[in-house]
Amino acid sequence: MTATPRRRALLRATLMTGLGAVTGAQLTGCSSPAGQGGRRQTASPRPSATTPGGGRVLLAYFSRPGENYYHGGRTILKVGNTEVLARMISSLIPCDVHRIEAADPYPWDYDETVRRNVREQDDDARPAIKGRLPSLDGYDTVLLGSPIWNVRAPMIMTTFCEQLDFRGRTVVPFTTHAMSGLGTTARDYARSCLGATIAPGLAVRGEEVADADTDIRTWLRERGLVGS
Repeated sequence: MTATPRRRALLRATLMTGLGAVTGAQLTGCSSPAGQGGRRQTASPRPSATTPGGGRVLLAYFSRPGENYYHGGRTILKVGNTEVLARMISSLIPCDVHRIEAADPYPWDYDETVRRNVREQDDDARPAIKGRLPSLDGYDTVLLGSPIWNVRAPMIMTTFCEQLDFRGRTVVPFTTHAMSGLGTTARDYARSCLGATIAPGLAVRGEEVADADTDIRTWLRERGLVGS
């Protein structure tokens, strides 16, 4: 089912209104963000952050605003595409939300970011993360969101995954991209999220993220994260 033009216009207007002022280190989602302040925190998931099946969900994402690819050219994003997608997902499911930020922020300039990312991939780097990491205690499912850069998630996602205990949990990727879909996220998260089950992910083109409501709902339903 395709969203009507009126529905898409309303959704886009709602997103732009809600996202324009987001600047903090933690994104407030449907319940309290995990991991604010300090080095490490043990979260106490709330009953509201449970799926229809009773499991608790953490949504963790990395997103970059600034100059971005757009239909072969460039555009300026005040809010990164992945953050838009993360907010859409978190508005539909009970979850806690954690924003992953680089200690050394990525450049505003698109080409400079591309060059830095290539160096980090070539060096198998682990870019440092700003602020505390969340604890995964009490969570059954972790949604991991990122852009796809040069066919894979940014290396900061590997930094994040390798520092947490994913044993016995389900990891569900979601990505925004220009042409690479989910890239190598399934393979990479299988290596860095040791002990986790990697579930089928969701990939949305960056230019189409504001119109992805139907695809998001279908994907969440297939993952058992929303009722039928």
